[in-house]
Amino acid sequence: MTDDYLSRIGNLIRDARKHRGWTQTQLADVLGTSQSAVNRIEKGHQNLTLEMLARIGEALDSEIVSLGGGPVHLRVVGGRRLSGSIDVKSSKNAGVALLCASLLNKGRTTLRKVARIEEVNRLLEVLNSIGVRTTWLNDAGDLEIVPPEHLNLAAMDAEAARRTRSIIMFLGPLLHREDTFQLPYAGGCDLGTRTVEPHMSALRPFGLDIKATGGEYHALVNRAVTPGKPIVLTERGDTVTENAIMAAARHDGVTVIRNASSNYMVQDLCFYLDLLGVKIDGVGSTTLTVHGKPEIDVDVDYAPSEDPIEAMSLLTAAIVTGSEVTIRRAPVEFLEIELALLEEMGLDYSRSDEYLAENGRTRLVDLTTRPSNLHAPIDKIHPMPFPGLNIDNLPFFAVIAASATGQTLIHDWVYENRAIYLTDLNKLGGRVKLLDPHRVMVEGPTHWSGAEIMCPPALRPAVVTLIAMMAAKGTSVLRSVYVINRGYEELATRLNSLGAQIETFRDI
Repeated sequence: MTDDYLSRIGNLIRDARKHRGWTQTQLADVLGTSQSAVNRIEKGHQNLTLEMLARIGEALDSEIVSLGGGPVHLRVVGGRRLSGSIDVKSSKNAGVALLCASLLNKGRTTLRKVARIEEVNRLLEVLNSIGVRTTWLNDAGDLEIVPPEHLNLAAMDAEAARRTRSIIMFLGPLLHREDTFQLPYAGGCDLGTRTVEPHMSALRPFGLDIKATGGEYHALVNRAVTPGKPIVLTERGDTVTENAIMAAARHDGVTVIRNASSNYMVQDLCFYLDLLGVKIDGVGSTTLTVHGKPEIDVDVDYAPSEDPIEAMSLLTAAIVTGSEVTIRRAPVEFLEIELALLEEMGLDYSRSDEYLAENGRTRLVDLTTRPSNLHAPIDKIHPMPFPGLNIDNLPFFAVIAASATGQTLIHDWVYENRAIYLTDLNKLGGRVKLLDPHRVMVEGPTHWSGAEIMCPPALRPAVVTLIAMMAAKGTSVLRSVYVINRGYEELATRLNSLGAQIETFRDI
């Protein structure tokens, strides 16, 4: 590698490390090297092998290097009005939950219009490695899943597993198939016992005991233990609820789950299990009663509903660019609080009559936005479990508030440090003041201007930054956008279909 390339790679590594909130010493510990070596790498004074680049990329959850010739970046020519209409794609979070849930079924599962995103790709790599046959049936994203008679967990693709946070949802299905098993820590991070504790609490009544050591979850199942009373979840989390539901699905008896999430992906999971013959009472509420089936062997065809977070992403892009756009097939049941808040802020829009998604359950509408003069809301904006404002939709209100007149307080109480990434909007001309790790004060309106920015490692703040670039005058560059590709399918291409000018490129 030339000195110029080494310097550019070093800058990418330094920015990715800082975005993750790590010191050089912390990165060195993960890589098994010294702080001084990391310092040399970041200054471009250290030769690097492709293997080392791949290890650094995995550690930082960033596409530092790829077989395609380097990390993918986006070049955005901003200040363009959007127009036309666009369909919302199927739910990413429902898709990954259903991939995990397919392990409950001995028969063939066909999922319709699955989002072809990196998170799904990683899960498919894991499933394939343990013997599950998966086949894309067509360009529409229909996916066939056929499990083997016996899973080969010893052959699990650990690298792929560590790159998906969804691997934690293997716990519920696998406890019915294996007496002992191991899973790599989710998401490439040493999450440890604290993060897995809500899952342990939910699954212990089914006899599952987990020890989080040595970079793996070590699971042991005691078949003599069964739920003797209702399971009360200590955290109303989506994946915790899904794990509990999947454990209950093949339990020979009735399981009551209290303080359950009733969010969109949980409902899709329940609708899928209903087709497998698992009756679930209370779908859409915080108390679920699951009538389990010890053996499930059904050939089933299911279409997960549309993604409310993608719908909010597209809605935000239309609002911030002052555009008239029709967003079709938006799951309104999971956007009603967001829409009510936007109405309070002065959004001019219309909605169609409701109609049903292909699953026959989820309510959809078409939304048409019009250029609007927005003002800050009176109260702070904060998320709540469904039916409150969705936790994943909260970051979009930062860029919306920056486009409105007045001051808006945004309180992201759920995630540690996610709010920090919203301050990247300041590099584009925003006025976002970090009050503490959970709260930001946003002042608008903003005169956006182009800039070159390293993509935040958090999915939604990354898309928020991209949307601000679409509104900014001039040309912006968003570097190393792997995190966006984890959660969105061809987002740049689809935004371009509405009139955006976003170019994908590589420079290494």
